[in-house]
Amino acid sequence: MVRFTFSGRELMALPQGALFWPGRKALLVADLHLEKASWFASGGQMLPPYDSLATLADLAALAAGTGAEEIWCLGDSFHDSKGCERLPAEAREQLTALTASTRWTWITGNHDSEMIDHCGGEIRAEAEVDGLLLRHEADPGETRPELSGHFHPKLRLSHRGRLISRRCFVATASKLILPAFGALTGGLDAAHPEIVRAVGPKAEALVPIEDRLLRFPLAA
Repeated sequence: MVRFTFSGRELMALPQGALFWPGRKALLVADLHLEKASWFASGGQMLPPYDSLATLADLAALAAGTGAEEIWCLGDSFHDSKGCERLPAEAREQLTALTASTRWTWITGNHDSEMIDHCGGEIRAEAEVDGLLLRHEADPGETRPELSGHFHPKLRLSHRGRLISRRCFVATASKLILPAFGALTGGLDAAHPEIVRAVGPKAEALVPIEDRLLRFPLAA
């Protein structure tokens, strides 16, 4: 975990694409897209049906490793609003164990805007927590400090003829976009016009690597 400051709050960026907020013992993740494989299977496109198990195993390991007492999921936690109903028994057991052992909050997103409580935790459209606004998609007109997801940002660089792609955070002085945490998620280039439109100028891509936080000005 790499410590950094955002809007006067000390946060910790994890290479797995999550944030830890030490002051609240809170773990924040975005875009789990649980049961994405089963959603595609319902339309005839068969994918390995293990995405939810892999994502929840990673999340459970981070929760245990950080000692998180709160978990905030910043939208698109399920690939559709009925995804929780399709969870296989083992994945449902993993998830309900997590929601029962932490103060768990689902922020709804565009994929799961109509989700209802089948798996525990509180469901909210957005939340303001200790002065930070938590929502799914960044609002370009928002002036309050804001944490969000939605865009699945990835930093893509060319190095010695090879294209390198890493999930990353995108940050300005008042906005911080988390990468997608889910095991079966793609990514949008961090410098994509839609991301720049959402966060404004002077954005940076942040890539945590072990004990360092690499910063890449997107304007460059």
